[in-house]
Amino acid sequence: MELGFRDRFIGLWGKYFDGAELPITFYYTDQEGRGELVHATSSGHQCFLGVLGKVWKGQSLCFGANSFGCSGGKRYLGYTQELRPNFEYFLSCGIEGEMEGERYKKTPEIVRQLVKDTPRFEAPGKYIVFKRWDNLEQIDEPEVVIFLARPDVLSGLFTLTGFEETNREAVIAPFAAGCGSIVLYPYLEIDRDRPRGILGMFDVSARPYVPKDTLSFSVPMNKFRSMVDDMEDSFLTTQSWVKVNKRIKDKKI
Repeated sequence: MELGFRDRFIGLWGKYFDGAELPITFYYTDQEGRGELVHATSSGHQCFLGVLGKVWKGQSLCFGANSFGCSGGKRYLGYTQELRPNFEYFLSCGIEGEMEGERYKKTPEIVRQLVKDTPRFEAPGKYIVFKRWDNLEQIDEPEVVIFLARPDVLSGLFTLTGFEETNREAVIAPFAAGCGSIVLYPYLEIDRDRPRGILGMFDVSARPYVPKDTLSFSVPMNKFRSMVDDMEDSFLTTQSWVKVNKRIKDKKI
């Protein structure tokens, strides 16, 4: 990671999104020691997003195949292809007397088709490293940038993503678990000719692990670089954005 680019973005972010939280990043690697290795808890379920909250506070974390206390997190990050038993009922109507369904989909048949259509993904490295932007070092090679943001900030990121695009869908919001919306789907955008931003964290089960009034916005690093290069030629320099930026600074909605 070029430290000049890191610091340049920090300066521009402070100028045009004054008071907004810096993003976090992730990348896959086979190298150890890039962050504190997370170990799965022995006390049962441990949501990946609950642990990831430490990264926004400045702690650098590393996950491997044995770091997950949540089968969904392990799958969406590419460390298994397995689903929990009766997943199609878990995500839909449940099984009377055995399992309470989440009711995110109407029928088990819809879930089966959803699973069939979900891209298969295998982690390209032994570890996945998460760091806040200001903690990146030269040795780091971030592949995806993730924001947790309120509507005013999201409006800026959304508009900046489409600044050089003719496609009206420069940002998409696929149905996914919270971890899928910030890892799997933005990572798959890396190899697209025109990478898109991913709006996420609509997962009702994930909402308690993120601040209220926020959603996630994730974008692959190759697209993010062009967004940063466009910042000082874009709407961010206009009086329209000055008004929004003032609200961001004042943290008013």
